[in-house]
This record gives sequence, C-alpha cells and structure tokens, in this order.
Amino acid sequence: MARTSRLAECATAVNKTNLGRRLLMLTCMKPRLLRLQKSTNDSAWGMGVGLAKCTVKGMVEREYSGGKPVHRVTMKEILSTHFFHSFDFCKDDIERRPSENLGQVLFGERIETSPYKFSFKKEEKCHKLCTKTYVNGKTEDKDMLDFLKRGMQLNYQHHWIVDNMPVTWCYDVEDSQKYCNPGFPIGCLVTIDGRVKDACVINSEFNKKNTFYIFNHVDIKITYHNGEGEGWSGARLVAATLEPKSINNADADKPTCEGPPMEVPGVFTSDVKITYTYSVTFQENNAIKWASRWDYILVSMPHTNIQWFSIMNSLVIVLFLSGMVAMIMLRTLHKDIARYNQVDQEDAQEESGWKQVHGDVFRPPRKGMLLSVFLGQGTQIFIMTFITLFLACLGFLSPANRGALMTCSVVLWVLLGTPAGYVSARLYKTFGGEKWKTNVLLTALLCPGIVFADFFLMNLILWVEGSSAAIPFGTLVAILALWFGISVPLTFIGAYFGFKKPAIEQPVRTNQIPRQIPEQSFFTKPIPGIVMGGILPFGCIFIQLFFILNSIWSHQMYYMFGFLFLVFIILLITCSEATILLCYFHLCAEDYHWWWRSFLTSGFTAAYLFVYAFHYFFSKLQIVGAASTILYFGYTSIMVLIFFLFTGTIGFFACFWFVNKIYSVVKVD
Repeated sequence: MARTSRLAECATAVNKTNLGRRLLMLTCMKPRLLRLQKSTNDSAWGMGVGLAKCTVKGMVEREYSGGKPVHRVTMKEILSTHFFHSFDFCKDDIERRPSENLGQVLFGERIETSPYKFSFKKEEKCHKLCTKTYVNGKTEDKDMLDFLKRGMQLNYQHHWIVDNMPVTWCYDVEDSQKYCNPGFPIGCLVTIDGRVKDACVINSEFNKKNTFYIFNHVDIKITYHNGEGEGWSGARLVAATLEPKSINNADADKPTCEGPPMEVPGVFTSDVKITYTYSVTFQENNAIKWASRWDYILVSMPHTNIQWFSIMNSLVIVLFLSGMVAMIMLRTLHKDIARYNQVDQEDAQEESGWKQVHGDVFRPPRKGMLLSVFLGQGTQIFIMTFITLFLACLGFLSPANRGALMTCSVVLWVLLGTPAGYVSARLYKTFGGEKWKTNVLLTALLCPGIVFADFFLMNLILWVEGSSAAIPFGTLVAILALWFGISVPLTFIGAYFGFKKPAIEQPVRTNQIPRQIPEQSFFTKPIPGIVMGGILPFGCIFIQLFFILNSIWSHQMYYMFGFLFLVFIILLITCSEATILLCYFHLCAEDYHWWWRSFLTSGFTAAYLFVYAFHYFFSKLQIVGAASTILYFGYTSIMVLIFFLFTGTIGFFACFWFVNKIYSVVKVD
C-alpha cells in the first residue's frame, strides 16, 4: 500500500512539478540527450491496430502456438547521445541489426539485439542475464560506473517493444486511473541533501542519501488472445507490461530476486557488483481483441485526457472569426464594385480606394526571382503535407508503423519536384524574368540546400558526441542521390513546362510610370500588417502544436491525425482569409506592393512558431549542455523554415486569386 501511494504521489506531480515531468518525459529531448530503447525486430509478430477511429492498412496478424519463440526483445536508441552498450549493460551473444526504413534512420532509430529472450507460454522466474563487477581502484571500471550513474542522474530511460508494441510500465495514479508509460528509467537518485529524485519516489526504501538505485530486475507480463474456439489456432499478443525493480541479490550466482534495493554509492569506495535478472509471465485475456490492443496505451496517454473543451472552443472561435471575415469582405467588396461600376470616370478619379491603383497593382515585385523560388518550394511542401496527413488520417501512417511518416514525407517531397519547378517557372515568367536557368537551379537547390546544410551540421554534432542518432554516411549519400538523382531532374522537367506556358494574363494593364503611394497610417504600414497577419493562423494551431512538440521532443505517441487534418484545413482557411483581409485594407490605402506582403503576412506565423518553440524549450524541457541546446534549435529552425514556406505560399495564392478576381469585375478604361 505504501508503494501504491508513492506512485500516486509521483503521478500527481506530473502536471505540477518538474519531478513528475522528468519521470514521464524520458530524456527531455530527442536528438540531444540519451534515450535508451529496446525493441523487437520488425519481422516479429504482425501488427494491426485502430487508432483514433482510423484503420491501419496493410498489416497482418500473426498467430503463435505454445512453445514458439516470442521474438527477441532488441535495443533501440532513438536520437540518443550514446549507444546502449556504453552503459555496460548485458549484451546479446549474437548481436545483429534488423533492416530499418529511411524514416527510422533519419529519426535515429537504431535497433540492436538484446539478451532478453523468452518463448511463448514458457514462463521464467528470476532468470539471470549477467553480473557486472566494478573494482575499486581500476580507472576503467570507475569511468564506466560514473557513466552509468550519470545516466541515472539524468533519468535516462529504457524503451522496449515486443511484436512492434511498446512494453509499458503501468501504475495507478489519482482518481483510480492508471497511467501506462512506454518506458522505464535505468535507475534513480537520492541526493546528498536527501531529496528523492525522479523514479525513486515509487519506493520508500529508496531513502539513503547520496545513493543511486539501479533497476536491475524487471517483471515482464505478456497478455495474449487465445484463438481456440474462434476458428483459428494459436494466440496473438495484445499487451506487454513490466515492473522495474531494484534488487541486491545476496548470491550473484544463484539470484533469488529478493532482498534490499541495489545501491550504487555516490562515492566509489568499494567494489560494486550488479546482477541483472528478469522474470516472464503469460496471461490469457480474450476480452482484448488484437485490432484494439493499443487502446490501453493510448487511453492513458496524457494528451488523451486534455481539455477537449478548450481545443474545440478554440476551433469554434477560429471558425467564427473566419466566417465574420468572409462575410465582411463579401459585403464590402460588393458595395465597392457596384459603386465603381456606376460612377462616372470623372467622379472615380476624385475617389480613393483600391480601384485607383489598378494601373500598378500587377507591377512585378522586387526580388521576383526569390519570391518565385519560395513559392515553388512552398507548393511542393503544401502538396507533400496534404497527402501525408491524408494518408495518416486513413491509418496508413500510424505510430505502430515506425518511421512510416518520415519515409512517406521524404518520398513525396522527392517525387513532387515537378510542381515546384512548374509553379516557380510560371510565376517567374509572369514577373517578366529572363534568367530561367538561375530560377530553375535556385528552385531545385536553395531551400533544400539550406535544410540539408542545417541537418548535416546537426549530424556533425551527433557524430562528435558519439551519438547513435547520427545518420550513417551511407544514408547521407542516399539522401543526396534522391535529391540530385530524382528531385532535381523532376524540378527541371516542371520548369520546362512552366516556361513553355505563356505568362499569366493580368485583368488590367500596368502603367509605365509607378504611382506614388500616399502616407500610410501605422496599421497599414508593411511591418505592423505582417506582424498582425500571423496571429490568427497561429491561434488555431498552437494547442495542437504543443502535442506535436511533445511527440518530437518528449517521445509521447501522437496519433490524433484526424484532428490534425482538421486543424490543417482550418489553417488553410485562416491563412487565406487573414491575408486577403489585410491585402484589401492595404489596397484601399492605395498601397499596391502586395506581392511580398501577401507571402510574408501568413508566413509570419512561422515566427510565432519559433517563439512558441523557444517558450517550450525553457518551460517544458530540462535540457542541459550546449550541444543539446544547439541540436534543439537547429532542428527547430528546419521546422520553422518549412512552415514559413508552407504558410507563405497559402497566403500568396489566396491573395493572388483575390486581386485577380476583384480587378477583373470592375470597369477600367
């Protein structure tokens, strides 16, 4: 009972203190601090699951009969700082690496075999893996033990996967709820002043000052669905849970898995001997279907019990504001067009308004080359994002299919070089540009080059740090081959067809002499308008952004793709309407420089994204070290750039359509 109450205290602190956050947030970051993970080979048991009312396609169940091996539990470090064996844990006799898809490699999911082996329906009781001895006075042993203690101090965690399902550590929290954490720490620490840190709150026996407690034993429970009586033979794994324990076995050769906790003193003054053991039990449960076996994990995730009312309230507000913007624009424009078409030409000259700039509104922008390149890349990103989210919503890219989301995104981006080249070339020709070779090269190389350079620099840091998350050189060569071998040629093909097409015909002629722009008020000046333009689009995504950042940096599963797709559609509408509204106000103020402004107005949402990521870094994460900080903001910069191109392109084309539409329905002599 004491242990249960301590667990409840720990879970209660999850949303209130850094202590609970550290317990559930793994190692704070993905590519920066070590995160130990163990998983099975993908070829283990088949996988099929329904997530958030989405069906996973292309997955097949696999039945097992008594005595057949349940696949080996292997090790996996996702974007970690060091390999698993760096901590001197027990190793597998035969180490091997299963095949990994491109998405897994890019995310740093490096899989290795582990010594935890068991067979279906064959229970194990206190099975010994190995014993590690650290001799006082040996420099090598001291360094290894210090490294292990450093891992416990930073709350590094194991993650195991059986049959492509995470092995969870489930415990009771307040209100009789159960939380299932897809990981457990390698150990914990009681500080010199007696403060109990992280997972040490689960046991009142963890109370000795300046002492580390390593979890050297796990009780694994495999729950399966029996096929007898249902027309099929064998069994299917439906749940896998464990309970970590710290046990100091009196006899290392014949462990009993009973005794006081395994203490590792903060000061290395005597020999330390750690024996690693595990137990395995099997439980039949036919109430859980194989297709819904992920439910118990997803239901207990922190973001499934969030304030749904708050999210829906935000969506309703955004939809309401969007409707108001659309209604005001339609009514105001209708009156403007009717007035402009009815008044005499002389009266029209005396009036002010957006019609007065009809001779300058389609004047080519400055830096038209760069704008066309950004729009080409933004179109490529937009189509890639739309298809990826659509497939994810259908269930093809569920969390169970590890690496599928990134693989799909990269492949789609490579194959969508043609639309990027076409849009960039067509717009550049419309702007009157003649350096078509430069345009094509910049479209194919500029933005992807910036992303690759940033990614390569981050990878160099991971290499220097000795991280298992570092992308292998061969994978970098493969990415370059995809880029230059497929994406670049497709971009050239798209640009070829874009330049063959005639320039986009404008509804009005452009005057040879530019019109003087009158003095603008504060709110119609470029910078205030651009800054205000990103507020509303960011308002409709910031709640969802919190969960996305959690899934990236705190290793929490993200599966609400249906809701994310809805937010994606709302973002499109909001970016379009906010840009159109501000563009209309500027045209009414007789400021016709709308090309870049329309792109930057909605694109400025990315600036708010960066500010929010900055806030998230300091308020939600507990990052230590310069390398970790650089990695976080380096990867964040990539996301901000992609989001900038994405939102800017939406705003530009919405405004482009709007300007063409309003000037095509007014009479201009």
